[in-house]
Amino acid sequence: MSDRFALVLFCLLSSGAWAQNRHWCGADELRIKTLSDNPSFARTVAERQLQLDSEAAQSVRGGGPEVYVIPVVFHVIHKFGNENISKDQILDGLSVLNETFRKTRSDTVSIVAQFKPIHADCGIEFKLATRDPDGNCHPGINRIASGLTITGGHAVKELVHWDPTRYLNIYVVTNAAGLAGHAVWPADADTIPEWDGIVISHDYMGSIGTSNPLRSVVLAHECGHYLNLHHIWGGNNVPGFYYLPVGDAGNCQFDDLVDDTPNTIGNTSCDLQASSCGNLNNVQNAMDYSYCNIMFTQGQRDRMRSCLESSIAGRNNLWQPANLASTGVDLPAPLCAADFEADIRVVCPGASEQVSFIDQSYHAVPSEYQWQFDGGSPTTANTTSPVVSYELPGVYPANLTVSDGTQSYVETKEDYITVLSNTVQSVPFTESFEGTEMLDGPLWNRFGQGTAVSFEQTGLAAVSGANCVMVDRWAEGDLTIAELYSPPIDLTGAADLNLTFKWAASGSVPISTADKLQVYYSSGCGSTWSQRWSKSSSQLQTAAAHPDPFIPQAGHWPEAVLGIPQQYLTDEFRFKFVYSSAGYNRLLIDDINLDVNAGLNDRATPVRSVSLSPHPTNEMTHLSFYLDAAAQNMTVALFDLTGREVQRQVTGPLCSGANKVQVPLSHLLPGTYVLLCSGPEWRFNERVVVVR
Repeated sequence: MSDRFALVLFCLLSSGAWAQNRHWCGADELRIKTLSDNPSFARTVAERQLQLDSEAAQSVRGGGPEVYVIPVVFHVIHKFGNENISKDQILDGLSVLNETFRKTRSDTVSIVAQFKPIHADCGIEFKLATRDPDGNCHPGINRIASGLTITGGHAVKELVHWDPTRYLNIYVVTNAAGLAGHAVWPADADTIPEWDGIVISHDYMGSIGTSNPLRSVVLAHECGHYLNLHHIWGGNNVPGFYYLPVGDAGNCQFDDLVDDTPNTIGNTSCDLQASSCGNLNNVQNAMDYSYCNIMFTQGQRDRMRSCLESSIAGRNNLWQPANLASTGVDLPAPLCAADFEADIRVVCPGASEQVSFIDQSYHAVPSEYQWQFDGGSPTTANTTSPVVSYELPGVYPANLTVSDGTQSYVETKEDYITVLSNTVQSVPFTESFEGTEMLDGPLWNRFGQGTAVSFEQTGLAAVSGANCVMVDRWAEGDLTIAELYSPPIDLTGAADLNLTFKWAASGSVPISTADKLQVYYSSGCGSTWSQRWSKSSSQLQTAAAHPDPFIPQAGHWPEAVLGIPQQYLTDEFRFKFVYSSAGYNRLLIDDINLDVNAGLNDRATPVRSVSLSPHPTNEMTHLSFYLDAAAQNMTVALFDLTGREVQRQVTGPLCSGANKVQVPLSHLLPGTYVLLCSGPEWRFNERVVVVR
């Protein structure tokens, strides 16, 4: 579909919406452009909106006592990060939503006295679906790995979209098109039904987990738009198509088409004494932009309930008894499937690191549990959430059988827990993957998320010898993550170490921005990791895009050289490769070395007598060094101790002999940082920088 139909009807900047003066919504403006550029589309939307407004004005059953129930399905679109929020966070968000609509929030006692008489129980409830469109038992939550979570526009609805006349589709994403959330109004959804639904950033979903109580108000606001409410100051009311930015003095000339909401210019903070247009503003209204959007009025209640009686976008089918039965929300759902999760899936051997298994069976609570953990201790359990340790390296399944006393259900997850190698290596450490069945041996560990695609030993190509390792993503379009873990390596007493490797990669057309190769370090078996290197998209590509499966040639293997900072010089140092892909082509890695003299570039380093002065400091330090030969430039990068790059600068030409480079530090927080310098064909070892 064309971008010209971008009808994002409510938006808040996800990086700072509802906080610190970053209150912006381009929804109305975008809608104006869409409708102005497409007159025939605009006419259809205008007709639908006029019908809805006419029905709302007549209060068609809007004020009745009936509770309207809306079946909801959540689609969590993720890339295996924290945007893949927990079931508990989703249910918490659903609870906050229902409390707002049913006037049961505990903080409603704080509502300004003038507005308490019109504070409404909307008589609308949102319930998690327990059956899918085909009538099968379903948890009401879909989890789909896709790079589209990063953009979070209407395209996510092409991944999965249940019949919008039967379900409210809510998409949880990393970034809702740069916003906190966006929804499509019923008049527009009636014209483009495949866009019907709500998209919300994960950190605005619910009050726990990645979100917080302040941000939890966003979903109720979105549902207001979904049920035909405008912003409280008016906004883009079809057929006028005008754009009213929040807080504009001219907003007093317009209205939100609800009689009991005081005329206002709109507010972007929770000032309960705010007045505009000659009125005390209903700042706590769910359709304002304040920090405390916790109520709907009687008039808004009637307008939303009227929308649910309308055939526009099929809203009147959502709550019908037949639909509630078919979606499984009319009666308590029985136990119909076993499921579980583990809090961690890659662990170190021994009792010091334990795995907590969490029952996720649905829908009723089982009366009996029987767990089986091959390779674990204990090997069996009959509790809700057992804790298990693993003594020996390997890859192990987990199994759960649940029962309600009559029917039993079984879930087995193969290759579910990876226990890392405990065969300690020493430096120099080298690996060119020439051994037989190298990746199934006692040293390296593999782990994949998504599909079965993972690092595999191959004789397809190599830098030296006959083999390398490869992740083959040719013609694969789904998002996967493949990880390759080194054995533990004893680095105690070492210094000036480098890790080097060579890689080759080629993209298909187009190159996906979701494709990335990262290298992480761990100083203690692997319980925590810090990123030290990353290449993505075109930076990762070492050969021109291939329309066929990529086979690298001699010139397709650049070398990466990474230093080993002092904090990693332990007896359990590990590194790992993490390859995230959405269908790139092929990635190959070969000739891994960890040694003092690792890397041809380091052996040719023309740098001597490196020093920092003044140091420590909180302003500016000078990096002094001698070069054996002139250089065009040098890159100076600073990293925090998690491996995150916090500063980068590129110098001008450097001379043969003494050189001095200013490194500004005043913008950094006090702490310890790692400085890394590199030239076109060389680099020198990292220096620790302390900022006071």
